[in-house]
Amino acid sequence: MNWAYRYTVLALCTLAFFATMVARLSISPVVPDIVAAFSVSNGAVGLALSGMWAAYALAQFPSGVLGDRFGERRVILTAVGGTVGTSVLLAGAPTFALFVVGTVVLGAVAGLHYSVATSLLARQFDAVGRAIGVHVAGGPLAGLLAPVAAAAVAARYGWRPAVAMGAAVALPTALLVGRYVDRTAPQQPDRRMRDRFELGPLAELLSRPSIAYTTALSVLGAFTWQATASFLPAFLEQGRGLDRTTAGLLFSAYFVVHGATQPAMGSLSDRYSRDLAVGLAMGLGVVGYGLLVVGDRIEVLAAAVVLAGIAMSWGAPLQSRFMDLLSGAERGAGFGLVRTVYMTVGATGSVAIGATADLLGWTAAFGLLVVTMSVGLVAVGAGSLLADV
Repeated sequence: MNWAYRYTVLALCTLAFFATMVARLSISPVVPDIVAAFSVSNGAVGLALSGMWAAYALAQFPSGVLGDRFGERRVILTAVGGTVGTSVLLAGAPTFALFVVGTVVLGAVAGLHYSVATSLLARQFDAVGRAIGVHVAGGPLAGLLAPVAAAAVAARYGWRPAVAMGAAVALPTALLVGRYVDRTAPQQPDRRMRDRFELGPLAELLSRPSIAYTTALSVLGAFTWQATASFLPAFLEQGRGLDRTTAGLLFSAYFVVHGATQPAMGSLSDRYSRDLAVGLAMGLGVVGYGLLVVGDRIEVLAAAVVLAGIAMSWGAPLQSRFMDLLSGAERGAGFGLVRTVYMTVGATGSVAIGATADLLGWTAAFGLLVVTMSVGLVAVGAGSLLADV
């Protein structure tokens, strides 16, 4: 297999991740318009969005099972094609009930992509850390561009065309994947899918010490990422007194750094070790979030945001670590399973940091993230010491 094809697969998997993320992130900027259009509360729309993200997390494991049974390419095409259909459904939803159904289905179909794409890339590249770093960078890029674009489209044309942006990006992506990615052979085409959901084998995989350790580190990272994505602008504005424009610019800078450093962090883990890269990310997280807690000058806060963005590139080395630990036959469903676990548990970061901010203030809330990153750093150090014994 030639390198041109491998990098084509990498580029299209990254584009597919970007497209499915754009569809989800195009909704948040137009929430006030959706509230007004359907005469519902912010809480009702928030519940719909929570359902979307929950469905996304829960779809990770079934997507791996489907990839093993039918091949990764078919599942990726289903994910991107389903994103087209559900984005169109959302844009034309005549009732709020149908809108809610559409958001949940969007989360589920978009969630089919990432795990199978990662297992596909693991079969294409020996230096899987760098490949995963490039792939996962599609998410932060969408986080940077989609909200701005959706807000601009909504201001000129209304919220429905803004939500339809997901279809506009996903449709050409699906065509490119169908044209340039070869059919992939299923890893376990004859195994009954029902057998893949038996609790015994799932518990055995999750209880392996190396898998449990890597999953625990991923939970800490996902908890911090979710909290940062949800509340960094509010922290900068309400907790540090920045104006909304400046807070928004720093939030955009966070996504830029986060996306740009993923490939470098993955390459570092390929060249030296997964634990070194994870430890570096967690250590920079301790410093970055610590500066957010104690800093008040704009230059200190800007440096803190940069360090936090680098720290949240933990995904490339940790996901690569899962690929190292799982056999070829396990990678599809196994990675989907651990991803469902750490994303679901990590999603509590938004609730925990929001509640802490309400009860104790923003400094205490982001101080909790310093503690979280510190626990991760200590765990990596302890794991490395035990491995050397």
